[in-house]
Amino acid sequence: MERIGIIGAGSWGIALGKLLSENGHKVTVWSIIPEEIEMLSNKHEHVDKLPGVRLPDDMEFTTDLKLTCTDKDILVLAVPSPYTRSTSHSMKEYVADGQIIVNVAKGIEENTLYTLSEVIEEEIPQAKVTVLSGPSHAEEVGRGLPTTVVVGAKEQSVAEYLQNVFMNDVFRVYTSSDILGMELGGSLKNVVALAAGIADGLGFGDNAKAALITRGIAEIGRLGMAMGGQIETFCGLTGIGDLIVTCASMHSRNRRAGILIGQGKTYDEAMSEVKMVVEGVYSAKAAMGLSKKYGVDLPIIEQVNQVLFEGKPAKDALVALMGRDKKDEHLNIEWDK
Repeated sequence: MERIGIIGAGSWGIALGKLLSENGHKVTVWSIIPEEIEMLSNKHEHVDKLPGVRLPDDMEFTTDLKLTCTDKDILVLAVPSPYTRSTSHSMKEYVADGQIIVNVAKGIEENTLYTLSEVIEEEIPQAKVTVLSGPSHAEEVGRGLPTTVVVGAKEQSVAEYLQNVFMNDVFRVYTSSDILGMELGGSLKNVVALAAGIADGLGFGDNAKAALITRGIAEIGRLGMAMGGQIETFCGLTGIGDLIVTCASMHSRNRRAGILIGQGKTYDEAMSEVKMVVEGVYSAKAAMGLSKKYGVDLPIIEQVNQVLFEGKPAKDALVALMGRDKKDEHLNIEWDK
């Protein structure tokens, strides 16, 4: 039995806490919101974010960050990406040397262009920072539906240790050393999912959705490989797998926000209606910063930025994508002479 602290009581943190508790581990969940902890302690259910999902009786809930971090084998950092740095900074004094931290949020920090693991490493340099990612909606994991993810770590032994901790009959875990590729896939797919949602909101069909998914992973792969990620990662669960589920499912807050924008809602109206952090909005600007830094063209992500932040009509953005210059699909495949 491992002692595990979950930092963040959103839907994903709660779903993973339930999974780990049912795997036989001792789980403590932290939230900064006292009312949330009171609800979880009294009802053993997150009635707002995972209604109907009963949590094990031995899960503990607290607003005490020191208690959650101290003397734990594993810390799972599950706060929304905009709060990763501030939460990591608050945790630092309670984190032991060599402490394993599993980051499960997805995003890129806008002002530094850091991945979230880089943010955590800067704030908590004494920790061993790892990543868990893949096509994994909390609503389904909480209900025990079959799910497959990847855990990334710098050391194979750490990845395999976490694989054993998280894995069970309905939650299959692979391992990877490509943390950078995993994080880029997990972050940028949210931006493409906004585009897919916008297309849905405009009333476009499956053809458009398939094109956005396929060309979207091409953009993510181009940038990711320019930054040092591996093509196998972008073809795998944390690349195309995560992109498909986020573009196709109504569990996806990014797709839902995109649908609202496509239907004519303003950026602010869409964010207000979704009522949760839409990670793709925060990653969109950062992606354009990375595009400029590495000299990689990201046409879909560029159009999403123009719709979100420059007031471009959604339909005009899709027209712009369709009207781009003619080109081969794969520039590195040569024609027979």
